[in-house]
Amino acid sequence: MARAKRNNIVSDKLYSRVVDGRALFPHAVSVEGKRLIMLSGQLAWDKDGKLVGQGDMRAQFRQVCENLKEALAAAGAGLEDIVKTNTYVTSMDDFFKCVDIRHEYFGPGWPTSTTVEVSRLAVPGATVEIEAMAVVD
Repeated sequence: MARAKRNNIVSDKLYSRVVDGRALFPHAVSVEGKRLIMLSGQLAWDKDGKLVGQGDMRAQFRQVCENLKEALAAAGAGLEDIVKTNTYVTSMDDFFKCVDIRHEYFGPGWPTSTTVEVSRLAVPGATVEIEAMAVVD
């Protein structure tokens, strides 16, 4: 699979949020590619529709990332092709305890990112939902 030409952009004239010595996301991503893949928001469901990690955002975050990885593979892409994520969490404090997991899955591609705290998600007990956009050549 051919990778799209990509340039992660960080401006020294803008603030960068840094956690554990690494910026969490670039300010912009410029991509030249031929195919845009948009992924629906993924919840922490296993293959049988059971919510993984009830009350445990770290477990749910990992399952959500595995679901994104599988959806991308089915579309002929990988995590490194993601250029944008929108993350919805029920606790921003718990989200910041998942930065290492986020880096594990999204670090190689380093997509732009928006994270929003919400009062609840569509499934009772869900604590995180992530939607993404990817570009492949």
